[in-house]
Amino acid sequence: MSKKEITIDHALRATWQAITKMYNEQAAQLDSTMATGFALLSIDPEEGTPSTALGPRMGMEATSLSRTLKSMEERGLIERRPNPADGRGVLIFLTEFGKKNRDFSKDRVLKFNEAIRNNIEAEKIDHFFEVINVINDLIQNKKVYKTTETTIK
Repeated sequence: MSKKEITIDHALRATWQAITKMYNEQAAQLDSTMATGFALLSIDPEEGTPSTALGPRMGMEATSLSRTLKSMEERGLIERRPNPADGRGVLIFLTEFGKKNRDFSKDRVLKFNEAIRNNIEAEKIDHFFEVINVINDLIQNKKVYKTTETTIK
């Protein structure tokens, strides 16, 4: 595809795949993955986080999140404790090892963002976020496809 033919969704997907690869390469230094790093960053390091809040916070399906949390628990990164405010619920807490890994993940995210901000003008970054917000609004409010459109059968 030439640059003129590249679609917006293709550019987003290719960029996200490159970011994922970069983060997975960094996480591999700790024998970990980007998904684990993202989970570590999504857990409140002091108060813990209800397990039911993690999926929506991370945009993950329950089954994928469940596998990730199981792996993290087996590796000693997290521990599950009963939620005192909800007897049926569980809070996810970081262990000391988990907090160290979280710090590593946070450092990598901050370095990536710093590199981008050091190489792209602030005004262009502002425009990028404006575009991303419009894309998300169009999708979330179902403004791309009309609900009356039929699908191919």
